Amino acid sequence: MNLFAIAKRVDFKNILKGLLIGLSRPHFIWPTIKATKDCISISTKNYGKLHHKNGPANAFRHAFWNYLIAKRCFKWQNNEETVLNWAKKVTDWHEDSFPNKQLPKAMDLHNNGVGRFIFEQHPEKSEDEIVGLLGKMASESIKIDESSALSEHKNQMVHILEQ
Repeated sequence: MNLFAIAKRVDFKNILKGLLIGLSRPHFIWPTIKATKDCISISTKNYGKLHHKNGPANAFRHAFWNYLIAKRCFKWQNNEETVLNWAKKVTDWHEDSFPNKQLPKAMDLHNNGVGRFIFEQHPEKSEDEIVGLLGKMASESIKIDESSALSEHKNQMVHILEQ
């Protein structure tokens, strides 16, 4: 992950917002970066490049990313609410900083929430167990379109494209 290349894609306002988020919990920066790198690696290992599309593999990646941020930060601060708020703040910032069309953004935000829910439900499970659980959930994810009400799919992964 080349931070300079990423920073070039983000406008100044969002760079400042990201810095302020990081400064609010500096002890979470390293576990968040490590969780992000590991999430990409594990998603690629399990799905190849499909996790960059808007299908079930992408749903897996977003949910696992949020789970992994919360899990890794929990080791630094043993407070579920704090790490879940951090994971939401960081991943919401990402969605705002790297604009996407309305439906893919809604899908990503929804699947991010699923990952945080899974952490709440299973904080004691190993990362390998969660990869299996989220993989199963991804294979059962619901295909959505512009007319879909995401609130009807609470705690279920959703996707746009078939794989």
